[in-house]
Amino acid sequence: MNLIIPMAGKGTRLRPQTLTTPKPLLEIAGTTIIQRIVDLVVKESSIKINKIGFILEKQDQSIEKMLQNVAQKNNLSHEIYYQGLPLGTAHALYSAKELLMGPVLIVFADTIFQTKLNFPSESDGCIFVKEVEDPSSYGVVLTNADGHITEFVEKPKKPISNLAIVGIYYFKSGQVLQHEIKYILDKNIIEKGEYQLTTALENLKNKNLKFTPHKIQQWLDFGTPKNLLSSHKELLTTQKIKYKDYPNTIIKPPCFIDSGVKIKNSKIGPNVSIGKDTIVSSSEISDTIIQSNCNINNANLKNSIIGKFVDYDQNFTEINIGDYCTLKKEK
Repeated sequence: MNLIIPMAGKGTRLRPQTLTTPKPLLEIAGTTIIQRIVDLVVKESSIKINKIGFILEKQDQSIEKMLQNVAQKNNLSHEIYYQGLPLGTAHALYSAKELLMGPVLIVFADTIFQTKLNFPSESDGCIFVKEVEDPSSYGVVLTNADGHITEFVEKPKKPISNLAIVGIYYFKSGQVLQHEIKYILDKNIIEKGEYQLTTALENLKNKNLKFTPHKIQQWLDFGTPKNLLSSHKELLTTQKIKYKDYPNTIIKPPCFIDSGVKIKNSKIGPNVSIGKDTIVSSSEISDTIIQSNCNINNANLKNSIIGKFVDYDQNFTEINIGDYCTLKKEK
């Protein structure tokens, strides 16, 4: 089976963190989102993964090198594809049309999930869903008595279903999806200004293809700063981490502290990640993500996100600053 991971989106809701680093390459407790996704798929899939296709907006050697490493860690071959113009999910997938062959799993790189990846032989594909209390922010599916999907509805204003689509799709035949997307592109069928995967799904359903929902056990969303911090907290509780002793410092679990980190005269935790080679002194930090190579002094932080190579010496309590920033009081 081929695995296709579209990651050409700009991640605007997560700025400034995504101004210099694509969202799937953000490190969460020491591991990038994309690495976590690939590791999980390879481990849990009942069908062996043959090749990964990563879909980027444009060429970027540093990003492509990181994706090469992601594939190599799982002994998988990979291809890089470029969407170019942001013309929608169906348009992005068609850029990887050579992988739309045989069984295909499509995973949008917005979420980390936990489930056994068992694929139904009696249907043409399955759409992965999660039961949610408020479906108004998600695309949802409706099903009939036989358990087949009868309708795809984008962000319903009325609570017609609590089965939210989580951005994971399995197709028994990638060729069928490829042909349907080609039809959408050729006929210029646009919804909300873009070529949508949901349009292809609706068309295939109307051609009597059978899709079933696959309920997942856990769904961690990283689309906004609030969701990023919440999902980070959830991930930390699942990791077994040993802590070093730091001078005059208290570590309150769960935390992740990477190699090369130096801490003194501080209180760290709970729910804190600190990236490689970061220096922290005279600070109290909780519920916060700090990426690599930062210098953090005199901080009192909670519910905060700090990018790479940040130099911070201030007294704010809640911040979200991107890579290569400096925040200091004037001397």
